[in-house]
Amino acid sequence: MILPNLPADARLYLRPTWFVPSPIGLPDGSVARMGNGLLWFQGYELTARKDGQRLARATIPVAEFPDSVARLPDALAERAQRLAAHISAQRQPLLLGDRTIRFDAPQVMAILNITPDSFSDGGRHMDDPQAAADAGFAMAAAGAALIDVGGESTRPKAPRLWEGDEIARVVPVIEQLAAAGVPMSIDTRKAAVMEAALAAGARVVNDVSALLHDPRAMEVVVAAGCPVILMHAPSAGDDPHENPGGYGDVVADVFDMLEARVEACLAAGMARDRIMVDPGLGFGKSLADNLALVNGLATFQGLGVPLLFAGSRKRLIGALSNEAPAPERLGGSVALAFRAAELGAQMVRVHDVRESVQALHLWRGLADAGLSAV
Repeated sequence: MILPNLPADARLYLRPTWFVPSPIGLPDGSVARMGNGLLWFQGYELTARKDGQRLARATIPVAEFPDSVARLPDALAERAQRLAAHISAQRQPLLLGDRTIRFDAPQVMAILNITPDSFSDGGRHMDDPQAAADAGFAMAAAGAALIDVGGESTRPKAPRLWEGDEIARVVPVIEQLAAAGVPMSIDTRKAAVMEAALAAGARVVNDVSALLHDPRAMEVVVAAGCPVILMHAPSAGDDPHENPGGYGDVVADVFDMLEARVEACLAAGMARDRIMVDPGLGFGKSLADNLALVNGLATFQGLGVPLLFAGSRKRLIGALSNEAPAPERLGGSVALAFRAAELGAQMVRVHDVRESVQALHLWRGLADAGLSAV
């Protein structure tokens, strides 16, 4: 395929497409693998943008990709080759003390909110660390690979919480779970909370501001040497949903921000295999934005790090389901988790652990069967 003439300062994006159940029996060089998972594809959708405008979009067969990009200006060819290499790069396991989380199949992160006001389950575990810890134990027993413990709501217009109160909420629960060897992440934007949670036994930092909200956050994570999850939000301020400017192309805009944050972490001394990303579904995004992010999810494999998808019980499900309230969004949540797995997400963040684990077991069975059908 001959691509149109593109300026050397255009911005390129690649999205794997034309998925196939197995590479067996297909011509050599006609199929690429996404990471070290069970997804193979036969095409790249290449998009070129400049100054907020799309210049070109073309789908290139994998077999023709090397020759097609070789005709681009050197800077663009180098970027296209780098994105393709990232898409197929091995996703190294998370080494969390005695626990290892592998990414050859999608994993489940369980949400454990210790808040009075989270949008779905706020108040369920407040003021009772033992009940919260018991809920975490049940999530781990149901198949969650990682328990995401949070003490501050990040719903729109949520009130600010003093870091001391947040620490008081999460540390007693983390200590109990850690004593039993349950792997945990701490869902926080505050450096002091990160430090306290890591000292109590959390192993991963999950920051909705991608380490931008607190000036010390990057320093804390680098010093700890722990994995970090960088989420996209349009604002690093008190309300992460603030987005007066909107998006030009939401997939490209979110990709650009996450790519910049990955590069910032690498420059600060973090290893790439300690970084994950989350496109921030529902954070300062319209229904159309959210649907575009889901459909474009495979694009984020071009960042070369594991991808976390967090769609559980979110507003887009209600918007497409006669305004179903959050507790009545199980079907949509499971459907989104399954779709995310189909598009390469290495981990899904969920409220409903048992149902989501079951759905991913089905996904894995289908993938295995497709691979072995010769």
